Amino acid sequence: MSSVYDFEAQSIDGKTVPLAQYRGKVLLIVNTASACGFTPQFDGLEQLWKEYGERGLVVLGFPCNQFGAQDPGSNAEIASFCSLNYGVSFPMMSKVEVNGAGAHPLYQWLTKEAPGILGSKSIKWNFTKFLVGRDGEVLRRYAPNDEPKALGKDIEAALQAG
Repeated sequence: MSSVYDFEAQSIDGKTVPLAQYRGKVLLIVNTASACGFTPQFDGLEQLWKEYGERGLVVLGFPCNQFGAQDPGSNAEIASFCSLNYGVSFPMMSKVEVNGAGAHPLYQWLTKEAPGILGSKSIKWNFTKFLVGRDGEVLRRYAPNDEPKALGKDIEAALQAG
């Protein structure tokens, strides 16, 4: 697999989503959780989606229950929570694992392409973010505590680069 466009995911309502449908867009891929100290970042992610979406940014949320069991609900419960509590309108995918043998192939690729601190490949916590350029290549990995609004300059540069 050589770019993000080589992968598929399942939408939160169970439909197959070939990531190739986002070819030419800038992607912000985030592993999310509904009961995490970082959960309020849904507000900031939604703000980025609203601010940059028309210019080519797509925010993709991937719920994950691997960190402190902070997203134990069903996909339907997660979708309802995100919509009701944070007005999330950006695409949410079905719950995935991001680490270990069961990690979604997309996350295996993302962590190989953009290792964390000291070359660590594993995701450390919820709300780790990956910025992917219009060419489908990973530009940058962000830590869970990096607030979405702090990504604006990088998103602007990615949008202008292609």
